[in-house]
Amino acid sequence: MESSSAAAVETAVTVPSPSTFDVSRRPDTAGLVLNSPRPPSLREELVGVVGKAFRPHGSGHGGDRRPPRWAWALAALQAVFPVLQWGRTYTLKSFRSDVMAGLTLASLGIPQSIGYANLAKLDPQYGLYTSVVPPLIYAVMGTSREIAIGPVAVVSLLLSSMVQKVVDPAVDPVTYRTLVFTVTFLAGVFQVSFGLFRLGFLVDFLSHAAIVGFMGGAAIVIGLQQLKGLLGLSRFTNSTDVVAVAKAVFSALHDPWHPGNFFIGCSFLIFILATRFIGRKYKKLFWLSAISPLLSVILSTAAVYATKADKHGVKIIREVHAGLNPSSVKLIQLNGPYTTECAKIAIICAVIALTEAIAVGRSFATIRGYKLDGNKEMIAMGFSNVAGSLSSCYVATGSFSRTAVNFSAGARSTVSNIVMAATVFIALEFFMKLLYYTPMAVLASIILSALPGLIDIREACNIWRVDKMDFLTCLGAFLGVLFGSVEIGLGVALAISFAKIIIQSLRPQVEVLGRLQGTNTFCSVRQYPVACRTPAVQVIRIDTSFLCFINATFIKERIMEWVRAEVDTSNEKVRERVHSVVLDMSNVVNIDTSGLVGLEETHKELESLGIQMAIASPGWQAIQKMKLAHVVDRIGEDWIFLTVGEAVEGCLTAHKGSAMEC
Repeated sequence: MESSSAAAVETAVTVPSPSTFDVSRRPDTAGLVLNSPRPPSLREELVGVVGKAFRPHGSGHGGDRRPPRWAWALAALQAVFPVLQWGRTYTLKSFRSDVMAGLTLASLGIPQSIGYANLAKLDPQYGLYTSVVPPLIYAVMGTSREIAIGPVAVVSLLLSSMVQKVVDPAVDPVTYRTLVFTVTFLAGVFQVSFGLFRLGFLVDFLSHAAIVGFMGGAAIVIGLQQLKGLLGLSRFTNSTDVVAVAKAVFSALHDPWHPGNFFIGCSFLIFILATRFIGRKYKKLFWLSAISPLLSVILSTAAVYATKADKHGVKIIREVHAGLNPSSVKLIQLNGPYTTECAKIAIICAVIALTEAIAVGRSFATIRGYKLDGNKEMIAMGFSNVAGSLSSCYVATGSFSRTAVNFSAGARSTVSNIVMAATVFIALEFFMKLLYYTPMAVLASIILSALPGLIDIREACNIWRVDKMDFLTCLGAFLGVLFGSVEIGLGVALAISFAKIIIQSLRPQVEVLGRLQGTNTFCSVRQYPVACRTPAVQVIRIDTSFLCFINATFIKERIMEWVRAEVDTSNEKVRERVHSVVLDMSNVVNIDTSGLVGLEETHKELESLGIQMAIASPGWQAIQKMKLAHVVDRIGEDWIFLTVGEAVEGCLTAHKGSAMEC
């Protein structure tokens, strides 16, 4: 039994002998690592960022011919105005499809825009204004063919909940509108900057789990806010948390209220949801769910007018200002007392609006089989909001519900946005007087009908099943919005996400590697137990992209822990004592001064134990900094290798040579 177990151990540690890999015939790969060209500096990268956005396709590939200046100018124009590219192949058939989609979109967009303006604590016409100018700008600058631009529920709530903390719209509506337009302008400027400087990663700070939780919490808060219109309440809280809203509803119910508002709101909510169910079940009847909000407005307005229900407690919109968007240039204040607060609100609104728009655009682009350019989308969205802020609009973005309708209606390009904007403009010019008797309860029912699409319980369950830490982010965002505020929800989600990143950065994986028998492939012995550890050579992989101050000490201690454990358990009868340690740094893209000090200290500690340290496949930035800090000189150029296999061969060969000398 003892002989069989010893044989098993010997088999487990059997690896190809050094003679299998003839070192003399191996190219000087250490020279390749050490003599690689200098990586681009930070200045060079920053200078090239903006130019990359406007570089003609293929200008940097396949040949030395530089494109003429007109090609650069045309490429720049096409980058800013994609309509110049796809407009050349636009057909009459596509135009017909876009006209029908635009009209269908307008039938949904008009009542929704009025309702979202009410949610943003603005007069109804401002929601309609936001459905005119931003869609027109996006139509010539955007890259998505299906996305529908306009006001959305989440951004409307976000805007009102934060701006009203600075100025109460009930006390000073003029200043409130001024701040809203200023926030919209600054949000547009931020969005353009994100696109120009390739800062799309800022949007990714809100993870998928955070967005799921945030949207779910916001949907419930928006629904609770609609109780004011649904119940016809005169007094209501400005707070958005569920506790304050519940208290406001409970106290308001002790006051006289009129059940007619509740009856109208619930009746048309059931009508809208029923038509949506029919539209989903019978795809050819998709238009029924699209026009149901407009039908609800028309029918409820006619019913209130015919029965004089407004005289019996049913609350109505009353006057809606008609006409084209008035200029709001003079209302934008960039040097007033509230500029700092506006900038803070603007950057939050900019990120949330971009996150929603890009998520919506990419989902439908995937269905149609084309790629959405995220940076161009940011620029298009930014200019849409800048132009909108100058023409009495508030923050606009892509709406999922309207985009779904636009897609189902057969939209082929952004021309559907133009048709929709023209239709809304005609309504502003000629039909606003007809909205006088529109009940507020119907607007509440239209908003409530759009909320189920924001609550994704199935995805939350999937997040729980896949990643518990991600679910914690989702739950934190949800509860933060529900019991705190929109800002608290976002803050909690960001805090948990950053805590997750910091924890992973503080304690990155440090894996012991073994060789798959018969190959020169090295992998984790924990993940692949069949991998054989090389006798006398400890191979350790550092699984972090940035070896820095936050993790350098942990990595050094972890490496030494593995090495000391290996040294203490070495048995001369079965396995040679460890004489070399190979650090696989293929995942280490960059390193800072703390990381360099950590490498030096690791080398010194290993040297004191009589163990040689070798480094395999360091990243481009990492090896350059190691050379500048003279770490390579201290370790020795002969101990820097291109691959782990070559490093192991070199260590075995060197040890064999030193043993023969002895």
